Amino acid sequence: MAQLHIVLFPAMSYGRIIPTLDLAKLFTSRGLRATIIITPPFAPTVEPARSSGHDIGRKTLDFPPENSLLPKNIFSLDQVLSPELLAKFFEATALLRDPLECLLLDLNANCLVSGVFLPWTVGPTNTLGIPRLIFQCWGCFALCASEHMRGHEPHKSLSSDSDTFVLPGLPHELTFVRSQVPSEDENSLFSRIKERMRETDRESFEVVVNSFYELEPDYANHYKNVLGMKTWHVGPLLLLCNDEGDKGKSWRGEKSDIDENDCLAWLDSKNPGSLHEMAAGLESSGHDFVWAVRHEEKEDPLPEGFEERTRGKGLVIRGWSPQLTILGNEAVGVFVTHCGWNSILEGVSAGVPMVTWPAFAEQFYNEKLLTEVLRVGGIGWEAVRAAVQKVMTDDEMRRRGKDLRVMAKRAVVEGGSSYEGLNALIDELGLCASYKTGQQLENKEFEVR
Repeated sequence: MAQLHIVLFPAMSYGRIIPTLDLAKLFTSRGLRATIIITPPFAPTVEPARSSGHDIGRKTLDFPPENSLLPKNIFSLDQVLSPELLAKFFEATALLRDPLECLLLDLNANCLVSGVFLPWTVGPTNTLGIPRLIFQCWGCFALCASEHMRGHEPHKSLSSDSDTFVLPGLPHELTFVRSQVPSEDENSLFSRIKERMRETDRESFEVVVNSFYELEPDYANHYKNVLGMKTWHVGPLLLLCNDEGDKGKSWRGEKSDIDENDCLAWLDSKNPGSLHEMAAGLESSGHDFVWAVRHEEKEDPLPEGFEERTRGKGLVIRGWSPQLTILGNEAVGVFVTHCGWNSILEGVSAGVPMVTWPAFAEQFYNEKLLTEVLRVGGIGWEAVRAAVQKVMTDDEMRRRGKDLRVMAKRAVVEGGSSYEGLNALIDELGLCASYKTGQQLENKEFEVR
């Protein structure tokens, strides 16, 4: 059989592109050909992988397209801060349908791995008769919780944002607060886009999840057997970046204002288990810390005099931090996280307990996974200082964190659940390619007759 060619097209955001690039590296490591389709501002993200020996092809599509209503300076989902702009952004991505179809045809693609936020890509794959794999940016726990929230709507009958409710139908009894479920107009464009995403999920070949079965087995089974979605666990993909010389371990997004070696030197000067990365409550917690602050903030979010008062105990990083490098250092004792899925996988793979600080969307679901299912996290929404101090001294929580790290590493090596899952996925894609080739030969034979 000819070498399979997998084409990957992520949504325009570092949080989507980086794990997709990790997936491309995984495919090439198994002998497949991989090409990532990307927009020009993100093109440099591919170079560290290519320079470290991964033969990943790169094609670019101009974005925003000439005929879109999106301002020319908006090229990333990370820049979208209003519903109106979000609507224009999604409409602009859909204008890439014809250019994408032409690229897939020219590349002779056997499969498209599509970002979940690009539901319209089901059109070109159906036209060309190739499988469309959805690369989910959530874990199975959040996917299950989201589906049951949509199906049961237990929050709709509550009058106060502080009211609590149990989300029915899940393997565990989990209680949520009304304020954690965003109010949404069912007729809004974004609601229609999300519904279209669900529809194309059903139309697509299968779902690829950047997770490992042992992390959320009850919810992996629930998503497959109860909700009817066939999934392939192939992660944690970030563990691919731990090979010697792979720059991807430290470079996982935009530019940081600190050199990786300077950061490591500061960490190495601290006692093992003494550091934690957090967004509030640091000064009063009494522990050493690293604080990553987004550089695009219009006003300095730090309290006046904070850096002077904490000099020597704290390290402030403005911009993107080398998070994998930091979490992998033995000085780190706790990770305070907003509960995005990429960050959770980084924390799990590093084996550090977490303090949760969710802000929106699926982050509240992920918080429940950490604090109530896996029990490797403490809630820090109202009491970061107390949560940090509890997690720092909770030996059982720290033991569970280390156990998860061991399971994550086992999953991605030969014989592990994610390793073997990818083998099975590749076999299925090979069968699809062989079937399509057979159909084409039959058609040609019929034409000759």
